[in-house]
Amino acid sequence: MEITYTEDKKFTQDEVQNLFLSVGWISGQYPSRLYKALMYSSTVITAWDGSRLVGLARLLDDSELVAYMHYVLVDPAYHGQGIADKMIKMVKEKYKNYLYIEIMPEESKNASFYEKYGFQVMSDGVAMQLCNFSDRR
Repeated sequence: MEITYTEDKKFTQDEVQNLFLSVGWISGQYPSRLYKALMYSSTVITAWDGSRLVGLARLLDDSELVAYMHYVLVDPAYHGQGIADKMIKMVKEKYKNYLYIEIMPEESKNASFYEKYGFQVMSDGVAMQLCNFSDRR
């Protein structure tokens, strides 16, 4: 298996939906909205095993100072193969001249993963969110 990486937004709506559903994220239940959000994102790095989308990192940036890494996800069948590692290194290289690269992990248990790459928990920061949907599963 050779994983290839690209910033080209050449994925389909079905491919991103399948990836997001593979990790159980609710955004996969809104495929057209998810696809549109990715297409309008500043940067989307994707990881491919042949023609199969197996990983994705999404960023929003202001073009100069701050880049927000919204998420990094990898199909569970591909965990432990260094895919997230490679995508985060690509992000750090691309945004090395920005003052900040920020991430808000959805679950606090994931903070230690990002600390391996130099990210630090803000000493007085707190994550906040306004949820505009009802999880009706």
